[in-house]
Amino acid sequence: MPVAHARSEPHSVRREALHLRDEALRIVAVADTHSRPHPGALAHIAALEPQYVLHAGDVGELAVLSELERIAPVFAVRGNIDAKTATLPDLRTLEVHDGDAVLLTLAMLHIAVAGPRLRVDAARFARAEDASLVVCGHSHVPFIGRDRGIAVFNPGSIGPRRFQLPIVFGVLDITRERVGLRHIDCETGAVWTPPAI
Repeated sequence: MPVAHARSEPHSVRREALHLRDEALRIVAVADTHSRPHPGALAHIAALEPQYVLHAGDVGELAVLSELERIAPVFAVRGNIDAKTATLPDLRTLEVHDGDAVLLTLAMLHIAVAGPRLRVDAARFARAEDASLVVCGHSHVPFIGRDRGIAVFNPGSIGPRRFQLPIVFGVLDITRERVGLRHIDCETGAVWTPPAI
């Protein structure tokens, strides 16, 4: 099977279909690997047996995508450090299908939020693609929220630690009834939740 990240033209919007399997779909989302994913990340991702892996940019060396591809097909977008990577699109749209019906449309781009709010360009892209969920990276801050009527999911970073931020990735569990979003700690493999204030 060809590597999903190698099929795209630069600056294009790729629209692809994913399909429920046994009435469910598990997707792992990662971002900001910067060529050096955490040593525990791949094992924790593989243990979840995802059908697909999303990489929301700042990949670094493309070998990172090849490692993830050993676990499941990978769909990636270009991040700001990936400017010379002509094989990655800037924008990607993924439709989750249940037979002929589209259950969920998700828009993926690297930079999509300013704080907890969607940037105008990201919201415009999501609306143009009829997406109800945006997956993004860039900040290294794990985030689940909603803005402008669109759900936002930043899986955080599985690359080198920035400041005191956790090293985490995201999981999307999709069924006909719901979309579950969570973060997994790369160091422990446990579900990560923000510390209490």
